[in-house]
Amino acid sequence: MPFNTITVGSAVTPTVIETWLSHYLNRKPLRQKPTAHVSYHEGLELIRQFLLYASHHTVEEIQAFTSQWVPSPRWVKVQEAKVPEETLSKAAEILRHQLGHHGILRVGGKTWWQWRRHGTELEAEWIEMRSDYQERKKTGDKGNKIMLYVHGGAYFFGSVDEHRYQMQRHARKLKARVFARFLEYTHNLMLTKIARYRLAPQFPFPCGLHDCLAAYLYLLKEYDPSNIILAGDSAGAGMVVSILVTLRDQGIPLPAGAILISPWVDLTHSFPSVAGDNSLDYIPNCGFLHRPSPAWPPPNTDDMIEIAMTAVGQVAQKLGDSNDQDAVQGFSVTENPDIPRSEQHGGSAAAGTDNPTGVGGNTAPGPGHELSIMLDGNLVEIKDQIQMYANNQLISHPLVSPVLQPSLGGLPPLLIMTGGGEVLRDEQIYLAHKAANPSKYPPGDAYLDNDHGKDDVSKWKGTDVQLQVWDDCCHVAPTLSFTRPAKYMYRSVAQFGAWALARAQKTEIEIMDDDDVSVISEDSEDGTGERTADGDIKRTQQVGELAGTQQVGKAGDALPPFRNHMIRERVDRHGNIFPLAPASVLPALQLRPSEIGVIKAGPTQKWMAAKKKWDTKYAREKRRVQKQRAKEMAAGFEGFGDDEVPPPSALAGRRRADMPKEAKKGRSWGMSLWSVWGSSHDEKTLEREGKAGKVLESTAVKAELGSAEARSDSQNRPSRSRRRTVTDAGQTSAAGNGAFEEADETASAADILSKKDEDPNRLGPPATATSFARSESTPGELKPSHLRPNVGPVAYPFKLAPKDGQEVNASTMTLESARGVLAPAHEGGNGSAEVADAEHEKVAGGDGEGVGAVRPEPHTFVTASEGFGDLR
Repeated sequence: MPFNTITVGSAVTPTVIETWLSHYLNRKPLRQKPTAHVSYHEGLELIRQFLLYASHHTVEEIQAFTSQWVPSPRWVKVQEAKVPEETLSKAAEILRHQLGHHGILRVGGKTWWQWRRHGTELEAEWIEMRSDYQERKKTGDKGNKIMLYVHGGAYFFGSVDEHRYQMQRHARKLKARVFARFLEYTHNLMLTKIARYRLAPQFPFPCGLHDCLAAYLYLLKEYDPSNIILAGDSAGAGMVVSILVTLRDQGIPLPAGAILISPWVDLTHSFPSVAGDNSLDYIPNCGFLHRPSPAWPPPNTDDMIEIAMTAVGQVAQKLGDSNDQDAVQGFSVTENPDIPRSEQHGGSAAAGTDNPTGVGGNTAPGPGHELSIMLDGNLVEIKDQIQMYANNQLISHPLVSPVLQPSLGGLPPLLIMTGGGEVLRDEQIYLAHKAANPSKYPPGDAYLDNDHGKDDVSKWKGTDVQLQVWDDCCHVAPTLSFTRPAKYMYRSVAQFGAWALARAQKTEIEIMDDDDVSVISEDSEDGTGERTADGDIKRTQQVGELAGTQQVGKAGDALPPFRNHMIRERVDRHGNIFPLAPASVLPALQLRPSEIGVIKAGPTQKWMAAKKKWDTKYAREKRRVQKQRAKEMAAGFEGFGDDEVPPPSALAGRRRADMPKEAKKGRSWGMSLWSVWGSSHDEKTLEREGKAGKVLESTAVKAELGSAEARSDSQNRPSRSRRRTVTDAGQTSAAGNGAFEEADETASAADILSKKDEDPNRLGPPATATSFARSESTPGELKPSHLRPNVGPVAYPFKLAPKDGQEVNASTMTLESARGVLAPAHEGGNGSAEVADAEHEKVAGGDGEGVGAVRPEPHTFVTASEGFGDLR
């Protein structure tokens, strides 16, 4: 059956109807979960059914379907760009240095992964709001907010067309330009130039990393690194981590920050959540399996040995005569093996995992041996390739699985957004803590090789990380952009992105403020008046207020301060923020280093069960592919030299002079409808924006004419501004807030203020840009607005009204006197400096007399909202 809009639609329609009916007929299991919203419930089940349907088609078919052209909305400006050859060469040189000698040997050479089809170029796409584009053209401004976005898709499918509806929202919220990578894929050896980096399995690691690195170098030619933030989802987010590590190690300027949405950073699946029931996620719990084709699966070790035999023609005949089981078996099982412990290599016993048999097999991926594991007393040897991005020996490479990097310190600030219900949750939580505290989470000794020694573990200081775990949400929940949790996630991305850019540029950043016209600012759960499975429509702001919690901030709102290089947050579906559970109770952080990066029984058993089913169902097709591959080997391929050995799946290893020409890119009405659904929120917001703008313009005209109606309307209607300015508020030590770096989290405000006495420049400005006003005397200088009494960046909770023309303020008098500030005149005093000194002595001495005996400690009144965290 073909893979097109009609067949996909017929496959998912029953699921859509069934989900709608069950949502309202069986609400109880959905309560207090994101699936309480029917839009989220429908989206989750639709993607799950789509992936199941796609698994019965070839890799080439799903690549072609998800890469089809999708029109962009009229309010989005799209421009294409080409990355020149010299930039690609520079990226290749950097990557060779990063891989090192041993790494180049492991990937099979230093040339094959640079190959791309003759006549194809590395292309990318600029995405921004058309109104922003027109505004930039008027002023001649090339922009100072650039997002390099790397899309996900398990490294083997997806495109910018498929993801554009997500990228255009990032562009709108940040008032930024999004630079999206173009890639290549092949359909039966017909290469199509589509959105974005080269895809596996035809272009396995490190092809995609090479392309994405070249894209960043291309941006550096036009923009300062402080103007750039990296972003990605799923596999794309994992790729971003590898890009950052490469830039750090090779001394290339780092971007302002990075946004990682559900990053896939452990291709060995060694964390506990992967073995879960997967009830809240759409990722197949057995991994990605597809109908056999020339692209997938590649020949396993046994196939390669036979194909490499001298009598290739005899091998083809042998494959034709063999039975189905021999031809398609992707793993072998040895019952009750007798393997001496001394012969094990990276076994589970050595890795520190529980193994009642005492025999673990080769559970640590690496060169020189096949993966194997003990299951129920039997030794299972895995022959077929598991992941499309890299062969079984490379899935533990630190540039493939970044959790196995010696250190993730020394990187720019990171926002890591994790779905609490996704199967990859634990590796993402581990990634965040490893980045913030590199020395506490080192890799196992097996992964500290000659190119990455133990000295690298403590080489870099901790990276500042904001970790958000969204209750019960699925993998890359922003994909369901029409749902309420996703809308809050886009807010969080904009808030972090604006702050990271302002911090790096050390200036104000102007961003969009659409709160008064945003759909999620309404009372309904999803902005459409939809009634949830909870039984009623709640006001999300009131939920947060009643619970005494904070809410996800908008772009322009200040981030809370980082404590020990982290902001640790748990966020519910209403956007309410709660403290994340302590590290001591999070399963992801209880693993020993030797347990990370090794295959585990749970995921392996799921993969084997599904693999056996697929191998049986598609045995004849797999045999046909094997025979065709053997004949092609007999005819011969174009090589790269004696030292180049491309992986079995790589198209570079199957080059022929008569390769077919490129296929044209088609158009998918199904993908277009999905994009329209995903863009609906932005379209509604822009319509409201336009209407609100007309109302303001009309009100302004009436006001000029002295209309009482206009004056009354402007007083009663909430104020609204399309623009907000963002500044860094010293949330990190790197921004000059040295007090946070040296003081522990229980330090009092007095301790922090004493550090400012030593170095007045160490404490940054207050946390909110709105509490500052531009100085009229000195351009660019910031001065306090004095809306609240303060000492430098410390704001105090209240201020008394003047009495008899005198500033009488108990808060200021008692607290600022300890800082040596002149006290106001009071009974029995003249307000002189001597009186102030006397007051200061009473505070310092604490002799039990006068004000000093009853004055509260200064840190009692420091507030978290002003940028100092929970110091009370």
